[in-house]
Amino acid sequence: MISVCLATYNGAKYLKEQLDSILIQLSVNDEIIISDDGSSDATFEIIASYKDSRIKVYHNQNHHGVVPNFENALKHALGDYLFLCDQDDIWCSDKVDKCIKSLQSKDFVVHNALIVNTKGESTNTDYFTLRKTKYGYFPNLWKMGYLGCCMAFRRKCLKDILPFPKSILWHDMWIAAILHLKYKGILLSDNLIHYRRHDTNASPTTQQSHYSWGFRFNYRFYIFYHSLLKF
Repeated sequence: MISVCLATYNGAKYLKEQLDSILIQLSVNDEIIISDDGSSDATFEIIASYKDSRIKVYHNQNHHGVVPNFENALKHALGDYLFLCDQDDIWCSDKVDKCIKSLQSKDFVVHNALIVNTKGESTNTDYFTLRKTKYGYFPNLWKMGYLGCCMAFRRKCLKDILPFPKSILWHDMWIAAILHLKYKGILLSDNLIHYRRHDTNASPTTQQSHYSWGFRFNYRFYIFYHSLLKF
């Protein structure tokens, strides 16, 4: 069983295109777990229009923000294989198949992404090239080269991923640290999503420039310290 963990917040503009690209790849026994952080646009109307029992909606009521929203989605997931998902991207038609094949022999998989603009047009740039992505714990602690929406992992990893430390800013950096410390993974160069790049993306690559060098160093030490506590 596959659980797609999707965090939403006022995502009506691109949500239907994303859901369409996911549902066509799922079986009748799979699920999309949507955690919503208080949307006031047409997000719920779009979800309701599908009338699909595989889509399950939960409200993130306690701690608002993208990180608690993803944590809430993960807490409700029942699947053997978990996929992280943003509300405004597009899954390529072979994403699920290639990730599940990798997860037959590995605990987690991280794949590449084609970067597109807000109109969905290709920028002719892939994420791994942009970030000079490397596989491993320390390379990604120093310079995060993964996107959360490009990660999938086995259910057994959840016991170490959850709960999130209280002060993390980016769930993908935390998850990558835990996966590399305790599990075996694989890096796929295939572009398996169209990653929509805009100012509201919540990831280290779009936000880290707003913080001082000292803050970024201390934050990485925070992730390092809390990830080691999992041993």
